[in-house]
Amino acid sequence: MNNENLDKILESIDLSSQPPLEEPARQYYFLKKCRVFVSEEEKRLGRKLTACVTTFGCQMNARDSEKLSGILEQAGYQLTDSEEADFDIYNTCTVRDNADQRVYGRLGHLNGLKKKNPHMKIALCGCMMQEPGTIEKIRKSYRFVDLIFGTHNIYKFAELLASSWEQQGMIVDIWQNTDKIVEDLPVERKYSFKSGINIMFGCNNFCSYCIVPYVRGRERSRSPKDIIKEIENLVADGVVEIMLLGQNVNSFGKNLEEPMSFAGLLREVEKIDGLQRIRFMTSHPKDLSDELIEVMAASSKICRHLHLPLQSGSTRILQAMNRRYTKEQYLELVDKIRIAMPDIALTTDIIVGFPGETPEDVDETIDVIKKVQFDNAFTFIYSKRTGTPAAAMENQVSEEVVKEGFDRVLRTVQETARERVRLLSGLTMEVLVEERNDQDSTLVTGRLSNNTLVHFPGDASLIGRIVPVYLKEYKGFYFLGEMAGGEG
Repeated sequence: MNNENLDKILESIDLSSQPPLEEPARQYYFLKKCRVFVSEEEKRLGRKLTACVTTFGCQMNARDSEKLSGILEQAGYQLTDSEEADFDIYNTCTVRDNADQRVYGRLGHLNGLKKKNPHMKIALCGCMMQEPGTIEKIRKSYRFVDLIFGTHNIYKFAELLASSWEQQGMIVDIWQNTDKIVEDLPVERKYSFKSGINIMFGCNNFCSYCIVPYVRGRERSRSPKDIIKEIENLVADGVVEIMLLGQNVNSFGKNLEEPMSFAGLLREVEKIDGLQRIRFMTSHPKDLSDELIEVMAASSKICRHLHLPLQSGSTRILQAMNRRYTKEQYLELVDKIRIAMPDIALTTDIIVGFPGETPEDVDETIDVIKKVQFDNAFTFIYSKRTGTPAAAMENQVSEEVVKEGFDRVLRTVQETARERVRLLSGLTMEVLVEERNDQDSTLVTGRLSNNTLVHFPGDASLIGRIVPVYLKEYKGFYFLGEMAGGEG
């Protein structure tokens, strides 16, 4: 929904009446109330109110933060990157313990800011808020926080924001689960030319190390019609690349009244005129279908990049992780993908130090890395998450052994990835220009279809365009290039 249409809806709302029960009309009602509160506060202070949204975690969180930003902007706040704002919200992650610790560390900083600016509001939301014990800790040690909500009721943000203006003290609104999906709420996108699209929420896989199913809930897919409508609106607004988001996109559609496979959804998305690039993540190896491989191979829009988390190369450890595939099955799947798409870039996730892992298990992981030749890998040390089966397992691996295994895995990943990326040297390939280069203002930075970064001379007029670039100089994990054939 564009801002003009939303303004018309909000103008028609009578705040003297009771709020509607149905969504999203209920949230529009509270959004209008927020506008009144913000406007009155601005008059009192004699300036615009500012808001800062800080995101921790994955692309799903980043997309949620765009929704939070959209609500705040429509409520009348001016968005800023500075935490010295009138409203600060942390959208949290809890996949690893260090993500939790970063949030607690930053909260101390916010407390200092709030003492200088007593009318400042502080909110916490996201996965960490759904974790057992978190709310009690915040109530006890961080009583200056004004608003807390979780992953299931993010669509209620306007209502909760209005409540924070009306009530004193901490507001906590945490749901244990929901099957509700609310469409047509405001979104403030980070980029004008690309966007993430939630196609589903939650996860049913229950990998033994992972807390996501407990904090994001069971899988629920959005209506394909709603997804297509959202993408069509984005394309009409200048978006050329979309990323379809889900904890496991391969299981999309299973809970719909009229089931549709993820491959079937991709076929429909590809038909949208004006859309030039399609990305998606994440794919679970256990149910990546032949149909999906066929659709990807035949497509001119689906990017030649597949993120396929391995986690471990040891079948014994994979079984303990409840990943539901073996080392051999993973390698067979990779062979099938590479035969269909020789130019595909494969990236992965790897965990080192899972309970019971031995140096021999790490050798198995290294063997897979050498055989697959990943273009990149995100390598993590196992993080114990309370409430997951792995946290209760005996034979937790010592820090010294984990570090040794991690260093070996990382070294192998870097060696193989460099060789994969180097193969592109001297080619001319299409790059979606994303931004001015941070280190050198004479350069712009963009991505190939396979997700490799490229820096080349150019100015801000190229941002959002797809242009041909000669990959001149290989630099490890990125290229320096120069635009080919004029402006393309």
